[in-house]
Amino acid sequence: MSLHTPPSKIHLPEPNQFDGSREEVQSNASDNEYQHALEVVFDPQNVYRRKSSLVASEAIPVPHMKHTDCYVHALLEEQRNMGRTSTGALDDIAETLGEHSIASGEDSIVEPKTGCEEDSVLGQEDEQAWKERLQAKYQESTNGDSKPVTPKQTETNGVHSRLLTKKQLSDMAWGVRELSKRLGSIRLKLKVKTVFLLTKAHDETLIWNTREVAKWLLSPDRQVRYTVWVENTMEANKKFDAKGLLEELEKEYTQKNGERDGDKKLEKRLRYWTNDMCRNRPHTFDFVVTLGGDGTVLYASWLFQRIVPPVLSFALGSLGFLTKFDYEEFQDTLTKSFRDGVTISLRLRFEGTVMRSQKRKGSVLKEGESELEDGETDLSRDLVEELVGEEKEDERTHRPDGTYEILNDIVVDRGPNPTMSSTEIFGDDEYFTSVQADGLCIATPTGSTAYNLAAGGSLCHPENPVILLTAICAHTLSFRPIILPDTIVLRIGVPYDARASSWASFDGRERVELRPGDYVTISASRYPFANVMQRGRRSEDWVNSISGKLGWNTRQRQKQFKEWSV
Repeated sequence: MSLHTPPSKIHLPEPNQFDGSREEVQSNASDNEYQHALEVVFDPQNVYRRKSSLVASEAIPVPHMKHTDCYVHALLEEQRNMGRTSTGALDDIAETLGEHSIASGEDSIVEPKTGCEEDSVLGQEDEQAWKERLQAKYQESTNGDSKPVTPKQTETNGVHSRLLTKKQLSDMAWGVRELSKRLGSIRLKLKVKTVFLLTKAHDETLIWNTREVAKWLLSPDRQVRYTVWVENTMEANKKFDAKGLLEELEKEYTQKNGERDGDKKLEKRLRYWTNDMCRNRPHTFDFVVTLGGDGTVLYASWLFQRIVPPVLSFALGSLGFLTKFDYEEFQDTLTKSFRDGVTISLRLRFEGTVMRSQKRKGSVLKEGESELEDGETDLSRDLVEELVGEEKEDERTHRPDGTYEILNDIVVDRGPNPTMSSTEIFGDDEYFTSVQADGLCIATPTGSTAYNLAAGGSLCHPENPVILLTAICAHTLSFRPIILPDTIVLRIGVPYDARASSWASFDGRERVELRPGDYVTISASRYPFANVMQRGRRSEDWVNSISGKLGWNTRQRQKQFKEWSV
């Protein structure tokens, strides 16, 4: 009788970096010590574990474009840059391990492989001119210029998903879904050095919890000397007492080792993050830990507008659809996550861009100006003709004015106006319908249990690749919620003859006025949200959440028939 040997661990090294000519100006936190190997571990209890996720070590590594990529997003970047429709770094493990035999007990060192570049044309019809400008600026930034990249350049260099062709958007969405499926069947063992702590805002009771987690991570009992980042407001917070925390840790190191914490002083390992750092230097952080509820997770998504490090959330809030871990077990949870690896679910995010109407004669309005402010609203203009028809070469009808990555929903409503909002809905280059309602809710599958559900929308599993469109108190009873594919570019606009403006909010933040002629584009984001899940419980967690939190289909069980006794 043959004995079955458990599958071996498979080490996947971090992709190599480009030369230093393109490195951003950064603090010591971005030194090479934070670029570490990644280990992929198959769950031996999973009978159906996939083997098609790694390739032989002779393959070419993923081209790590710059320091602003965590490993998950490096895989996504490879799929985008190489024009591939599959996750190249996670392909063909079946063929590789078929020769090596995963049950042999030997470690397989593997590296991601690259693909061939595919030429294609970017651009929706109403944004061709802006596409050319984006490409020109992007080429300037990649000509070997070693100057620091400013936040505005960072925003401009990336081509937005609304500018992709139908095929490119479909390929991008398919690649994200495929990568998410494969990440769900393996555990990623990241060599974590820097931990980002995010605490629920306006809740002083959780400051002590933040201090407790920070002290545990900085303790001399940890084999790894973690660098912990807390919000900059904690530095002067009396409850957090950063100075007292460092003194307590110094005593622990002295008692255990007879000396201080070696060459790395504790003061350098307890640092303070700012909002700008999250947006412009997400590479600084290897792992994110949130202490709060779903709102805190949404805040993490808002802070990291592009690349999001893996986010592990402890439930310290009210509901908890996104918070899967019990805080009382945080020590055991973090120990196992760093030692054994984590299972990651890539949550779909939307990219929302506000497009402002411009004057007809080609003069560009300054930021914040609009047709209404100048008193030159032209009622003869038709938003449907402008968005569906082709623009003239010398005439640009709209300009972009801010892009946001959202995890829950985008809401376009009447705002403070006493009357209903009037909006037009477009899908790709087609006109859908006009809506008279209090507003519209465009939700991700993750946000289906939020405002979407309250407005009468459908519950949707977070792994569905869809866009949920629900009207808020529509004037017609026939406007039922609809579900659209995530490969569509949705446009919600305010017609020129609307009686009042509408207002758009993104995950409940950054409320923006949409004046007549303005619209907002909504498309699947190129930057999904990396959410850490409990092992092997992806669908079970979601079903338990809607049953326990919402009481979904909860009722007393029907009694069976019984024969009467005579």
